Parts: sequence; structure tokens; C-alpha cells
Amino acid sequence: MYHYLESGLPNIWLKNGYVEQQSPYGKTIAIDDLLGLHRTIALALVEKPRKLNGAEIRFLRTEMELSQSALAGFIGVSAQSIALWEKDKSGITGPAEKLIRLIVKGHFNGNATIRRAIDVLNGLDAADHQSRLIFQEHGRKWSHAA
Repeated sequence: MYHYLESGLPNIWLKNGYVEQQSPYGKTIAIDDLLGLHRTIALALVEKPRKLNGAEIRFLRTEMELSQSALAGFIGVSAQSIALWEKDKSGITGPAEKLIRLIVKGHFNGNATIRRAIDVLNGLDAADHQSRLIFQEHGRKWSHAA
């Protein structure tokens, strides 16, 4: 079995569906249908009876391609709350956790309303990022990054 640490979750093991290969850099793993695997992991996480921990919240959020601020806007909390939950190993409970579970289930089961809401939030988040001035350093000289 393969301990799939690349998921960001410490308790994911793959029984099959992967191929081990050697590369010039050492052993590599190729996973069949990675998107399908991540969808299955996400749905299993929201169906499990215990509360979601920080790593699981981060996994679910990133699989829906939501920023911390977009998820926060979706469930009515601050982005700082999301960041704190993601750092906390003990997890969250209450209405916020239930809402995250519902959003994830709707997203991965094709609920059009939830998917449209996620698209709107991602669009707003992208617009917010576009209004930022970003700078980069090249050869000890700063310039505006386009």
C-alpha cells in the first residue's frame, strides 16, 4: 500500500490505482485518475462521523479551488477564522462545520447552485487579486510585476 502524504492528509493510504516508477531522481508514483481520487477522498471526509480537522478543512477548500477569504465569505466568517481552523489539529464543530460539509457535498455531487456560488466567489476573489499591486525583485532591482 502507498501512504499518500502528498494529499496533505496523514491518514490516506492507497491499496491500488497507482504505479511506482524509478526516475533519475528516485522513486516516483503515478496515480490513476487523480481528480477522481481527490473527489472520493473529499466525499469520504464529509461523510465521516467525527469532526473535520484543520488539514481536512484545507484539503476540502483547495479541492473546491476556494481561497480562505472566498470560503469565509461563503459561510459567513472571517478569513482569519478559516486560517485558524486550518492550523488547528482539533478541528471545528457547529454550524460552520455542517455548512462546509454541505458545500463540499453539493460541489462534488454537481449541485448547480453551489457550483455557481463557488464560481462567483472565485471571480470576486480573482478581481480582488487583480486590484493589488504586485512587485518582484530581479537582480537586486525591484519592478512592478504585470
